[in-house]
Amino acid sequence: METTQTALYVVMVLVTLALLFDFMNGFHDAANSIATVVSTGVLRPGQAVVFAAFFNFIAIFIFHLSVAATVGKNIVQPGVVDTHVVFGALCGAISWNVITWYYGIPSSSSHALIGGIVGATIAKAGASALLAAGIMKTVVFIFVSPVLGFVLGSLMMVIVAWIFRSTRPTKVDKWFRRLQLVSAGAYSLGHGGNDAQKTIGIIWMLLLATNYADAADKSPPTWVIIACYAAIGLGTMFGGWRIVKTMGQRITKLKPVGGFCAETGGALTLFLATALGIPVSTTHTITGAIVGVGSTRRASAVRWGVAGSIVWAWILTIPASAFVAAIGYWLSLRLY
Repeated sequence: METTQTALYVVMVLVTLALLFDFMNGFHDAANSIATVVSTGVLRPGQAVVFAAFFNFIAIFIFHLSVAATVGKNIVQPGVVDTHVVFGALCGAISWNVITWYYGIPSSSSHALIGGIVGATIAKAGASALLAAGIMKTVVFIFVSPVLGFVLGSLMMVIVAWIFRSTRPTKVDKWFRRLQLVSAGAYSLGHGGNDAQKTIGIIWMLLLATNYADAADKSPPTWVIIACYAAIGLGTMFGGWRIVKTMGQRITKLKPVGGFCAETGGALTLFLATALGIPVSTTHTITGAIVGVGSTRRASAVRWGVAGSIVWAWILTIPASAFVAAIGYWLSLRLY
């Protein structure tokens, strides 16, 4: 009885830790949803975070749980995951999020979580315990999502510039200040739909490993879904202003029309990835779209040094979080 009760307490603590990660994901990635709409002056920061949080949450009614299934069942072989692996994975992901938030680096919470799962799993059972298909989908989209965001963002900008080539700039600015609310809402919807599901996936993984969920179930418990979407929405409401400055001002200067094109290109990328069940980085996606929009003016409009430092953070995310996760796994073995 005591062992069962202790196991339940451990699961409860880990679910709380996962929801804390989800909250931090929203906090850390708030900039992805609101940087452009704030930097163009369409919304004040306080208005923007509430706006983004609302769309983060209502994504619960829009998207199928394909990404949650990938994280929960298609990253690690059945039977390998236990509470120590989940603890290590969350330690790696949360640590990397805190470090990159502190330094204002827009890294990927998503890939930090995947890196954490990989590192803790390898520490327990070696690389053979990983499922190559799920890992490869995630790794490939580290490169695909920013490129797709870049292409769609720049393509949108070229199309809009051609359509409105004879319209007065002041009129274009006025129209796109309103339209940017639509694009920002769409991007926030995609952000919530893809990112909340990653935490749903790891909690589902935990519940399956501890027999609090049935492997035959096609979806996780409803309370998990609601809690994760609520946590990411609350995190977004608190925002991450250090990263807003980097995303909205330091990479390139945006006008409302540019913000609309970047957000629309990013949203389309996220909708596609979520439909395919691929856990992508919203940070990578919107950064690629912003760079794509800036590059349509001229190459010098993009501050490539800032963009380059962001890319280095992307490259380091998975190995760094995996290393910390392995330490977290070994530490957990000694804690309980």
